[in-house]
Amino acid sequence: MNHLDGNALAGPLSELFSVDMTLATGRCLGCGDESVLARAMVYESGTDLVVRCSHCDDVLMTLVHTPGDLRIELRGIGMLRIPL
Repeated sequence: MNHLDGNALAGPLSELFSVDMTLATGRCLGCGDESVLARAMVYESGTDLVVRCSHCDDVLMTLVHTPGDLRIELRGIGMLRIPL
């Protein structure tokens, strides 16, 4: 399956955050790698996104669009540092 890079998160995350979230640094719970979200691998399924660690391929987060909301699960991120 082909993937996009983490820059694909800029649009969906801009709906929630006023800063560029692709510049946020996350720590993978799987391998401990700390990287900006722009380095992550993003897989699309319709309007939904699965974000995977570029180092170990573990799932960092999922974004699910429904008709009434955007649901974000951050199960694989141990820390998220957002630049202000």
